[in-house]
Amino acid sequence: MKKILLVEDDPNLGLLLQDYLQLKGKFDVVLCKDGEEGLRSFTKNNYDLLILDVMMPKKDGFTLGKDVRKINSQVPIIFATAKGMIEDKTQAFNLGGDDYITKPFRIEELLLRINALLKRVSNSDKHEEEKQTTFKIGRYTFEYTSQLISIGDSQQKLSTKEAELLRLLCLRKNEVLTREEALLNIWHDDNYFNGRSMDVFLSKIRKYLKDDPNVEIINVHGRGYKLLIN
Repeated sequence: MKKILLVEDDPNLGLLLQDYLQLKGKFDVVLCKDGEEGLRSFTKNNYDLLILDVMMPKKDGFTLGKDVRKINSQVPIIFATAKGMIEDKTQAFNLGGDDYITKPFRIEELLLRINALLKRVSNSDKHEEEKQTTFKIGRYTFEYTSQLISIGDSQQKLSTKEAELLRLLCLRKNEVLTREEALLNIWHDDNYFNGRSMDVFLSKIRKYLKDDPNVEIINVHGRGYKLLIN
């Protein structure tokens, strides 16, 4: 579930947007009533997208957006305001905003803009993932292209499926890699027999990584697997 920070000083509009986005968009939406509260929440949590009202007490949305960009240059920001002047739109984008919506707006339009931004970010992340071929796994070095795991002077050649599975685990390092995602990405089918085959490959990969006690692949009951690197 994607997490959204909504900073809006109008309590009625804020609650309306929060309820709608949580119900229709299936997002986890945190609502803050002013810019200072919004900045505190942003520094303490990880958000996938921000919606910032511009005209707010204590700290306006443009100032908040500027502060956010000092901390995180990538998180998508949508500015929402009653101002429709071209100068305001220019300022929003110059501050690093990704989109701008003028009040009053249809909530359905806001949802479409949110989904479009998150899709763009997701595609960008996937593109970056596709380019990464070398991974550090504790004391090990994993070269995906050559399908080799190295530690000191020792090398282990992997099969194609083993290399693909280990790469997915590396890309989700310290996060859950679901069985479904792994099976669909590598085998293109999450049937029972492919699942059993994947379990065999996982057992082999665990053996390849056994010489570093700080590296572990654990089972997450009912979900999948997690590559832990302490």
